[in-house]
Amino acid sequence: MKIKYQDKIINIEKPMKISEILKDEINNKKDEIIAAIFNNNYANLEYLVEEDGEIQLISINTKEGMKIYSRTLTYILGKAFDKKFPDKKMEVNYHLSNSMFCEMKNFNITTAQIKELEKEMKEIVKKDLPIFQIIMTRKEAEQFFEEHRMSSGRLQLDLEENQKIYMYKCEDFYSYCYGTMADRTGIIKVFDLVKYNDGFLVRYPSSKNPKELLEVVESKKIAWAMDEYEDIHRILNVDRVYKLNQAVKEGRIKDIIMLAEALHEKKIANIADNIAKNKNIKIILIAGPSSSGKTTFAQRLGIQLRLNMLKPVTISVDNYFVERVDNPKDENGDYDFENIEAIDLKLFNSHLQKLLNGEEIEMPEFDFKLGIKKYTGKKLKLNKDEILVIEGIHCLNDRLTSAIPLEQKYKIYISALTVLNLDRLNRISTTDTRLLRRIVRDYQFRGYSAKETIRTWNKVNLGEQKNIFPFQEQANFIFNTSLIYEIGALKPIVMNLLEEITNKDKEYAEAQRLINMLKYFEPIDKKYVPTNSLLKEFLGGGDFKY
Repeated sequence: MKIKYQDKIINIEKPMKISEILKDEINNKKDEIIAAIFNNNYANLEYLVEEDGEIQLISINTKEGMKIYSRTLTYILGKAFDKKFPDKKMEVNYHLSNSMFCEMKNFNITTAQIKELEKEMKEIVKKDLPIFQIIMTRKEAEQFFEEHRMSSGRLQLDLEENQKIYMYKCEDFYSYCYGTMADRTGIIKVFDLVKYNDGFLVRYPSSKNPKELLEVVESKKIAWAMDEYEDIHRILNVDRVYKLNQAVKEGRIKDIIMLAEALHEKKIANIADNIAKNKNIKIILIAGPSSSGKTTFAQRLGIQLRLNMLKPVTISVDNYFVERVDNPKDENGDYDFENIEAIDLKLFNSHLQKLLNGEEIEMPEFDFKLGIKKYTGKKLKLNKDEILVIEGIHCLNDRLTSAIPLEQKYKIYISALTVLNLDRLNRISTTDTRLLRRIVRDYQFRGYSAKETIRTWNKVNLGEQKNIFPFQEQANFIFNTSLIYEIGALKPIVMNLLEEITNKDKEYAEAQRLINMLKYFEPIDKKYVPTNSLLKEFLGGGDFKY
């Protein structure tokens, strides 16, 4: 067999593991190697190569490498927790910065117990134990889950086509992970546990600096928003995927959809009521990462504001770009349109001040082809019953509106903060939910393939990490646009789009990872989605214009 690695060809005469084929390369790498990609599909280092192909190594200083790192860390956590507290229950709930919040289900964990748990985890790492993937028949798995009274991995049995059931084993600990893991515990060297609320945080490093932990960044508002939605979905009894699937199979999904949508409407109405009560507020600023549903949210908020006798007037920040010749550039010499210096801050703030003082302004229109602002005679003046609404990536950054007093601004951060779990150790990433939304929207309204969307997703994330996430805690209100049923509703469209990506494409590995998650969701007919839903921004057929 011929195996390509970088610019060389390696000939092997019999099936070999990746760790054996590239032993020297793995050992001599400056950054530790945690997994690999073989023929554009993720694989751990113990993967047995039995055909021609190409190998790429994944180090822990890459985005995907750190995802594998955190999955493996979660597995080690599960093993340590089951040993120290065999009669207790714990669940990995959500991510806060570079940490996972873990909540106790039937006891209050103390700081001393958390330190014991951390010590046990570090002992597991020190032993550098192998993590094996084992395969069972359906009958063996059914018996196994019954005997061990386990939930992790049981979801695999819900799919009749799954004739092979996979589990990960380390010594006497069994669990499942919906994604690639490291092949040994010893690679997870940097982490710690700290008390947080009624549980604890498992901290891990960033891919930029995998050898050091970042300081804990308080995300009280994000945590509050996540906790609130988790509590509501527990009451609805749909906090796990299998419960959502049961609701679909039993014909109860329409009720859950109506309740989820009613929660959104109630929250939006509350925001509008709060704004109307505060007579000092003159500008509403809305920001959030890609595919959060900002456009629909702004229009639904506008309806609620009008019920409060306030007429929203929208200003587009895009019309206030600096002239192209003055636009800052990134490290590659390309125009950096997401840099706040790409906005003509002086003109923008001058116009805001004049509007709030009752003066009339002439609105610019930016010509993106020529890279200049044009004035076409479009005038704007605010009436006493009107309020400015501005949406954009920099809206939480006070530099954008530096001339406006803080008490006159109401800042809203919106994002799809997913609270649905696959099981107690496997959560669904908020970023994955937004990516699924974007794949569907890009295909439906922009003519992009899923491959193109996945290809540019990392760049989108980098812009968000720089321009949006650092300011999220400065918001007056955090609105969670996630809908507990949405992945099931997106599945019929997004599954077909992902399956168009072949193993000849570099995006195949990411597509397969998403497919392997999506297959566990029962599809939900989009006819049940209300026409004013935020989800219609992606599915199409909604009441609002985009």
